[in-house]
Amino acid sequence: AYPHLLHRGLKERFAHAVLNVIVTAIGGEDSERGAERFERDVLALRPDVVTIDYGLNDRRLGLARAQAAWSGMIARAKTAGIKVILLTPTPDTGAKLDDPADPLHQHAEQIRRLARENGVALVDSLARFQERVSAGESLESFMSQGNHPNRKGHEVVAAELSGLFP
Repeated sequence: AYPHLLHRGLKERFAHAVLNVIVTAIGGEDSERGAERFERDVLALRPDVVTIDYGLNDRRLGLARAQAAWSGMIARAKTAGIKVILLTPTPDTGAKLDDPADPLHQHAEQIRRLARENGVALVDSLARFQERVSAGESLESFMSQGNHPNRKGHEVVAAELSGLFP
């Protein structure tokens, strides 16, 4: 998955640095559940950087509830002096990649807006996948199943994240 690929890539680039990538994610979790345990399971680790990536699962919450949860996590991390990176969702083969009214796109746009409004970094995963599909690659070549990327898909996200660490 992309956290492992990011860690490996950073270790190659910064061979003498002590780097840890700690994944606190719970499969299938949405941002409300993540926000409930953010202090205990994330901030308590005293990270330098936090990534927030719930867009795919947040479709079941709706935009207002997701925004409240993301905004709370962003504010708490910034108050603790932690750099924040937001990620738009990876694709879902059931979503319409060319339809701005699709919930996946609506959540991605909300995440982009939250990044702008809060002055935090953004990895626009969905846009990168859209670009690759528009260039002729099949979406299925990036997916292990309907809403989970395969290694090639995770490499797309890891490359974007890696670019934020000059």
